[in-house]
Amino acid sequence: MRESVSGDPEPRFTLLGPVRAWRGEDPLPTGSPNQRALLVALLLREGRTATAPELIDSLWGDEPPSSALAVVRTYASRLRKILGPGVLVSESGGYAMRALRRDAVDLWVVRELTEEAERARAAGDPARARDALDRALALWDGEPLAGVPGPYAEAQRTRLDEWRLQLLESRLDLDLTQGRHAEAVAELTALTAAHPLRERLRELLMLALYRSGRQAEALAVYADTRRLLQDELGVDPRPGLSDLQQRILRADPALAEPPAPVSGPAAAAVVPAQLPAAVPDFTGRTAFVEELRAALASGAGQVMAVSSLTGVGGVGKTALAVQVAHRASDAFPDGQLYADLRGVGQRPAEPATVLGSFLRALGTPDTAIPDSAEERAALYRSLLRGRRVLVVLDNARDAAQVRPLLPGAPGCAALVTSRVRMPGLAGAHLVDLDLMSPGEALALFTRIVGEERVAAEREAALDVVAACGFLPLAIRIAASRLAARRTWTVSVLAAKLADERRRLDELQAGDLAVKATFELGYGQLDPAEARAFRLLGLADGPDISLAAAAAVLDLPAWSAEDLLESLVDTSLLTSAAPGRYQYHDLVRLFARACAERHELPDEREAALARLLDFHLATATRAYAVERPEDRLVEHLHGAERPGLSFTGPREAQDWLHTEAGPLLSVVRQSARPPLLGRAVDTLWAALGLSEGSDARAYEETALALSAAARAAGDRRAEARALVTVAHAHVISGRFEEADGAAARAVELSTGTDPLTTAWALYRRGVIAHYQGRLSEGDGYLAHAAEGFRGCGDRPGEAVALCGLSRLRMATGRLREAVRLARQGMELYDAMGHALRGADARYALALALAATGEPDTALRLLGEALEVFRGGRQLFWQSMTHYRMAEIQLAQDAPAAAAAAAEAALIPLDEVGGDVWRANALTLLGRALARLGQHGRAESCWREALALYEGLGADEARDLRDLLHEGAVSAPAS
Repeated sequence: MRESVSGDPEPRFTLLGPVRAWRGEDPLPTGSPNQRALLVALLLREGRTATAPELIDSLWGDEPPSSALAVVRTYASRLRKILGPGVLVSESGGYAMRALRRDAVDLWVVRELTEEAERARAAGDPARARDALDRALALWDGEPLAGVPGPYAEAQRTRLDEWRLQLLESRLDLDLTQGRHAEAVAELTALTAAHPLRERLRELLMLALYRSGRQAEALAVYADTRRLLQDELGVDPRPGLSDLQQRILRADPALAEPPAPVSGPAAAAVVPAQLPAAVPDFTGRTAFVEELRAALASGAGQVMAVSSLTGVGGVGKTALAVQVAHRASDAFPDGQLYADLRGVGQRPAEPATVLGSFLRALGTPDTAIPDSAEERAALYRSLLRGRRVLVVLDNARDAAQVRPLLPGAPGCAALVTSRVRMPGLAGAHLVDLDLMSPGEALALFTRIVGEERVAAEREAALDVVAACGFLPLAIRIAASRLAARRTWTVSVLAAKLADERRRLDELQAGDLAVKATFELGYGQLDPAEARAFRLLGLADGPDISLAAAAAVLDLPAWSAEDLLESLVDTSLLTSAAPGRYQYHDLVRLFARACAERHELPDEREAALARLLDFHLATATRAYAVERPEDRLVEHLHGAERPGLSFTGPREAQDWLHTEAGPLLSVVRQSARPPLLGRAVDTLWAALGLSEGSDARAYEETALALSAAARAAGDRRAEARALVTVAHAHVISGRFEEADGAAARAVELSTGTDPLTTAWALYRRGVIAHYQGRLSEGDGYLAHAAEGFRGCGDRPGEAVALCGLSRLRMATGRLREAVRLARQGMELYDAMGHALRGADARYALALALAATGEPDTALRLLGEALEVFRGGRQLFWQSMTHYRMAEIQLAQDAPAAAAAAAEAALIPLDEVGGDVWRANALTLLGRALARLGQHGRAESCWREALALYEGLGADEARDLRDLLHEGAVSAPAS
């Protein structure tokens, strides 16, 4: 007897009766019924890990006690002590039974004996096959899992009872094969009485009676069976039973003798070659093909299952699998089997049916193919033993459909494609098959259309493959349509695909259609999943967070997550990061088309309103956390649903910048009544995006909202939108347009929306300063400060004071400039306003530099720079570097000034603003000239000159003159 590492005999178990355990000849205590249920759940998983939730479900189903997890842990601890070290192990948040030999569980022994019987039967030795089945059936000791409670045990009891009946049927079939008709009649009579609706037993009884010379009784069995099925189920006997009746009536001579045994060697001589033809224009996927070919070809001793985790319909899973299988076929000289499992159809292929076709392909005659799926699987594995066969299982529905079809024999391999993830396939090598790269997509399009046509319109061809979302099926359809229409140009096709509402209708050719492919996957969803798929497709953003998706669906986050993860598993949705989800472009169009078909307009509008409300509420909270005491949040629309909460400014900033794309998208999508006002307020609450890497998108969104508000005649929304437009235009250096927007905002809001008026006046003051209209600017800023004070908005008052500080510094009133900046900084610091406090330090630094305190100014600018970096304020990072360079150059530190000016240029690549770039280039040129790098300095100045001329700025004339003279001074900014 084999011993464990501790020297004791290994434990063994019986499940096919009362659940018992032994070590050697000594029985082991298995504990309470529920503890035995846990032991059963672990043993039946045969070494695979069972998670705690799975075990809880096995023991109690849908109504677990509140202490369920603690109870499971207690049972596991007790069993671990009983069974000894290394048998029951904790792993990946669950438990597993390990280190057990193959005969440690009676159920496992039965499976081995069943496979032995199938091998003997295939080899033409029915006597040995019958003996193996007799030994297997002898291991049953009453009701399996007797006395074990729980839904899992009940389901397994039913399965094991069915298995025993199938084994009995197989053994009785062998009895008839060996001429034991008379002995079989008695047993079959008892079994048919116990299981009256089991037609296979009735069929065997009819055959046994007929071969015993009792033809009338055999026909009476059929008549009884037919009447019983009609009375109980309202159905007729299955065709096999009816056919047997007709053969008995005809006294078919073939029924009188058992069939000749199947010759094993003859069956083994068949070498199936079932692979479909490879696609002749297969393109790209080189790394995948070589990786999988090599893995399959070197897979001796392994069963390799490959499943596409993100294999949306049309991504090319079948084409890749067939290509790989053909490349690897030389490594499988005993044949290649292929089956389309129709996993996304209304009627997926039954494993028993596929096994039947595989057995025939392997040379097994119909008369030797067992009825049950388990017996067919056992015979299939027996036939593959000692052979090298590749099995391609295409379009699988789930792991349960695949498992019976896996070869299981060393030297064989299986390649599986599916739209659903299959982590449940033990030992499988899982592969994500993503979209094509743009280069691969263009290459496929070119191979179908022709090099000449594509070369003449390369940009249009790139537009076509982009409109196809780089999805191979869509590209193939589009290219095939173009190839069939010689009068079309590539541009004509690109124009047809540019219309999103018609795109899916255009992507069909013959029996190929992208929409039909997506319909198959959509048809597999349950109602809740289908609703989620439709509603989430309405949002325009590049992706969507779990919290936002929950808002769209009007569900708790945990419930929404279950639905989203289900959609990911079916490849209709992808998840690039935890808690974030996105559609493929064409799948989104399909989802929207489904929403238009199945959702009422009010429900579609309500879903988008919930999404906007979520962003409004959360952006408002982020604004409030970053700007304590700012009264703006009290003047914004109230959201009808709560948003997220934040523990501090950094968390709020992280959310805002992570959600920039989705937030701006939903704001643009909502630029219409009745959502318009809330959309504008959401944009204003997200003002921080205007000074970072999303500045250009923010500006475009602000312009779209102001135009929509004007068209709708909504003066309040238009005024607020224009305030954001003015700010965005300042960041991009478009001062004339900025002032026009701010002036219109003042006009629209005066007397009705005082806080908006104050902000619009502040923008006018800042713009006037930049344009050199210092007296006007002073008046605007003074009125803005007064307006903020009237609204009780201390942060607004502080920002106006800092603006006045910079303006009065420009007019030479330096002491006032210092005083105002200090006043603004003190207000911000008292409120805990870190980000806006950095603005005040920036203003104070400029004033102190002008009064002869450059070192203090540089220290303050350094403090401000750190805050701007933390807040991702790219524009203000650039401005701060620029001011540091000015001071350093005045201190005769040209090297430091050049470095700071270079640093000022970097953020502008994302933020934009030609005037700021020209200013920084001019200052960099001055620093480089001081360092003696005259050629490089002149290059900077010429680039700056081109920018100034493009803007029509006065600085162009000054810089042109100074270039001629060879000396340059930096313009003010």
